[in-house]
Amino acid sequence: MESYIDSPEKLKNLYRRVLIVVSLSQIFGGAGLAAGITVGALLAQQMLGTDAYAGVPSALFTLGSAIAAFIVGKLSQRYGRRTGLSTGFIVGGLGAIGVVIAAMMNSVILLFASLLIYGAGTATNLQARYAGTDLANSKQRATAISTTMVMTTFGAVAGPNLVEIMGQFATSIGVPALAGPFILSATAFILAGLVLFIMLRPDPLEIAKRIEAHKQKYEQKNKTESFNKEINKRGLTVGATVMVLTQIVMVAIMTMTPVHMKHHGHGLAAVGIVIGFHVGSMYLPSLVTGILVDKIGRTAMSIASGVTLLFAGLLAAFAPSDSMVLLIVALSLLGLGWNFGLISGTAQIVDSTEPSTRAKTQGKIDVLVALAGASGGALSGMVVANASYAVLSLAGGLLSLLLIPVVIWSRKA
Repeated sequence: MESYIDSPEKLKNLYRRVLIVVSLSQIFGGAGLAAGITVGALLAQQMLGTDAYAGVPSALFTLGSAIAAFIVGKLSQRYGRRTGLSTGFIVGGLGAIGVVIAAMMNSVILLFASLLIYGAGTATNLQARYAGTDLANSKQRATAISTTMVMTTFGAVAGPNLVEIMGQFATSIGVPALAGPFILSATAFILAGLVLFIMLRPDPLEIAKRIEAHKQKYEQKNKTESFNKEINKRGLTVGATVMVLTQIVMVAIMTMTPVHMKHHGHGLAAVGIVIGFHVGSMYLPSLVTGILVDKIGRTAMSIASGVTLLFAGLLAAFAPSDSMVLLIVALSLLGLGWNFGLISGTAQIVDSTEPSTRAKTQGKIDVLVALAGASGGALSGMVVANASYAVLSLAGGLLSLLLIPVVIWSRKA
């Protein structure tokens, strides 16, 4: 490991290799997370016979992802990214297998327990974005985040569009059609875990810790340390707030869109197309977003996130229910706004942490993000059942505007 400290060229090559390995795992991870957001609500609706709890699956696997984010963060801090991330993905795969078994047995209790475990894959898929930043300098961080995220697109877009095919495959082997996508999830998450376990060597976080220790050994601490700590606290607060708000809005509207579409005569294939565009917009623009965040700043892109989510909510609220085109545009804007918020918020978190505590801090913040998503998912079904999808979308769009005063506060503080 010491050779990486003494050789900038060797360190640069390792940075590139880490990005490639993490990106490969993200292709599989993207396919794994697609099942839950595409058919999770429909599966619960079918098994429970009511819309009121259709948001529960999203809430459960998001709650599971909150618990997993904390555990994966702790594991990564103690044993390295390789151990933390590979464990999270494999556990998520086991949860997906549990969902399939629950559907075969028609067991709601097993379904809910399995969705909780399945959430580990979702959490790990998001936490993997941090691994690419461990060896990046401050001008590369957002670009590094976006490089790994854009690779998620390949799996994440393919997943929803394989819903019908996986449903037919499931039916052919005696499994309920809506459980079919979870067969894909199980395979994809386990493959993602194996890729990281086998190929992520040496561990980027361990190298980053050694480099930090080496710098501290030869650098004198100065009077700006307490000031820098204050700046870091502010950065953590703003980064976390941006990610939490974008997650609530995105999960709430996304969760109820398949149910809304089904009520208005759209089939599974149509749902798959809309969610495919949505997930594509969550990840595909990442490369451009990362460059913009590094070039024009975290603040500007956080504000852009709030404005984009507002337009998404307004369009989803007022679009005719039978208009596939407008639903695709609304859900695409929803994904894009989330993308802006996640990358700008993540970059602020990385800027505000040191390698010695980075993974643990990132895990804790991802817990808040996941809990925000769980709240959005759980409340979305109740809002739609007691009001309408339009009310939910409008409320989500207006909530996203809170990002603007938060960012303005951070600049004045």
